Amino acid sequence: MSGTAGHDRVWDAGLQPERTALSWRRTGLTLVGGSLLLARVLAEVSLPLALTVGAAGVLAAIAILLAVERRYRSHHRRLTASDDQRVALAGGGLPLVVAVVTVLLGGVAVAAAILLSLRVS
Repeated sequence: MSGTAGHDRVWDAGLQPERTALSWRRTGLTLVGGSLLLARVLAEVSLPLALTVGAAGVLAAIAILLAVERRYRSHHRRLTASDDQRVALAGGGLPLVVAVVTVLLGGVAVAAAILLSLRVS
């Protein structure tokens, strides 16, 4: 078997690594949409704040999407290179980063909602 032919084969019938990668991609794209929506809401309060938060969210989402692709390729390479069914894969760093970014953006959204409600009153 050549070096590249092994990377084209499917490791398992359920395609779990592929489905996980697709799920992470949806998460990253949702983060882009949420960041842009939050920036639109924050524009009512402060345009510089809206641009900063929106750009930070979009950049974080792009970083997550790049990390997802790198993680998938690494997992796929490890799984297809080994005949053993027990292969050590990456840890939980990516879910931790996504959780922290989501909580931070959620906190900004709550603060924006409070500021908007005080401004209307």
